[in-house]
Amino acid sequence: MERRSFLKKAGATGVAAAVVSAPALAADGPTVRWRLASSFPKSLDTIYGAAEQLSKRVAELTGGKFQIRVFPGGEIAPGNQVLDVVQNGTVECGHTASYYYVGKNKAFAFDTSLPFGLTARQQNAWLYYGGGMKAMRELFAQYNIVNFPGGNTGCQMGGWFRNEVKSLADLKGLKMRIPGFGGEIMAKLGAIPQSIPGGDIYPALEKGTIDATEWVGPYDDEKLGFYKVAKFYYYPGFWEPGPNLSFYVNSKEWAKLPKEYQQAFEVASAEANLLMLAEYDAKNPQALVSLLQKGTKLKKYPADIMKAAHTEAFKLYEEEAAKNPAFAKIYGPWKKFRAMEHGWFNLAELGMENFMYSNKK
Repeated sequence: MERRSFLKKAGATGVAAAVVSAPALAADGPTVRWRLASSFPKSLDTIYGAAEQLSKRVAELTGGKFQIRVFPGGEIAPGNQVLDVVQNGTVECGHTASYYYVGKNKAFAFDTSLPFGLTARQQNAWLYYGGGMKAMRELFAQYNIVNFPGGNTGCQMGGWFRNEVKSLADLKGLKMRIPGFGGEIMAKLGAIPQSIPGGDIYPALEKGTIDATEWVGPYDDEKLGFYKVAKFYYYPGFWEPGPNLSFYVNSKEWAKLPKEYQQAFEVASAEANLLMLAEYDAKNPQALVSLLQKGTKLKKYPADIMKAAHTEAFKLYEEEAAKNPAFAKIYGPWKKFRAMEHGWFNLAELGMENFMYSNKK
């Protein structure tokens, strides 16, 4: 991407005029070296690569004066503890999925994705223009963190199953690796959710410790080899219609940065946010073809599972809003925004997609 063009278009982040004169800045700016803890293994080049993209662009925009070294999940902290190490200052910044931390407050799920919530484009619309960033930053401030959108996978797949699931009854007693609200919904449907880090999923599935797992989509899932030990691949991943990843920055370290360096970070994070989704959208179709050629059986979730999951999802949201003020404060406006977005996308995007799909050439 040509830098000047990107900066001109980055108004969604409020940093359109940032760091246009990087060479001049490099001459006078201080040398800053940060560490970034990722939740993801280096082998998953697309999701992990967003942090490397951020690091590369920040260095370029500051003439090499602001350096961020990226560490894969597990090197500094386990993948589900990135929030903790950023909060306490062990590292200056991190790259993670906020729904990993719903055990602290379920309102964190809004920053990533809620089952039957917003698609990737709708999530960006909510964050940048629908009040989402303001709402999430109020929550993150309580944890000494400033958050930035840091990529999106697009709507995910519904997971890998060792055995075929033909109806809601087949979920009873099924052990599935699935975090957050998705796990709670599966529990309501009779499954037994498991919390397992990405690097441990394959052996658990291979040994039969779990019966099913969700991860991301064809490109990443093929790399992890799930098709070798579970041949049934379900869609859609209703619990993650548009999961947003985030960059976390320790608020005290953020305050120490020169304003120009802050702007460089904001611009770089917005670029990484854009590029991750584009890369997944380009690579997932090819990977799906490859998986099917290797014997993967593509299956759509039965209607009774989808309907029951939808009902349970909104029951959970209403229950949580009734007892959690932080959740309730975000949930009301989010729900109204979601209704407007779905109405518009159903009219324009879905209408066009349906016609083009039914008239393929």
